[in-house]
Amino acid sequence: MYHSDLIKLTEQTKKLTAMVIESEVVTNDFLTSTMTNFFSTVVSAHNSTEALQLYEKNISDIVFLEILLSEMDGIELSRRMRAINPSQIIIVISSTNDIQKISESIEVGVNGFIQKPLDGTKIQEMLHTIISLIAKRKKIETKTFSISLPLDVYELVDDTAKAESISKNAVIIRALRFFYNQ
Repeated sequence: MYHSDLIKLTEQTKKLTAMVIESEVVTNDFLTSTMTNFFSTVVSAHNSTEALQLYEKNISDIVFLEILLSEMDGIELSRRMRAINPSQIIIVISSTNDIQKISESIEVGVNGFIQKPLDGTKIQEMLHTIISLIAKRKKIETKTFSISLPLDVYELVDDTAKAESISKNAVIIRALRFFYNQ
């Protein structure tokens, strides 16, 4: 079961792109190589200035970042990314236990935290959380539409729906399919 869950997770994440922002070279390399197994494209940066420039050129679906970065911390970087893309998914990866920093991250609206040291289980759990978040967003973003019908057409749709015991929407969809397939 574990193996099939991992395959399903990878099928979902391979449709997405990721950015890793980590100043520690070894951790950056580990995280980037790990994420390459899950995402279609992974870009990485070692400092906030480089990260922001890279982000402005190529907005990723998910950003993994360290709070403690040089030049500007991960919290300020998150603010700037949110200014560019308010719905950006941001995951903080940090060893800090600084309550102030964690509180500020929450205020910025980061979507999750992974505590260092990193391990495969933590990463997979976070990826499951991300996929759930994306699925919820897609469900919310699903658009509904309304059609204004002339009264006589509406009555015909209503009568047809009652006669066939189906919804009015089903009748309209059938009519639209018929119309566009002619």
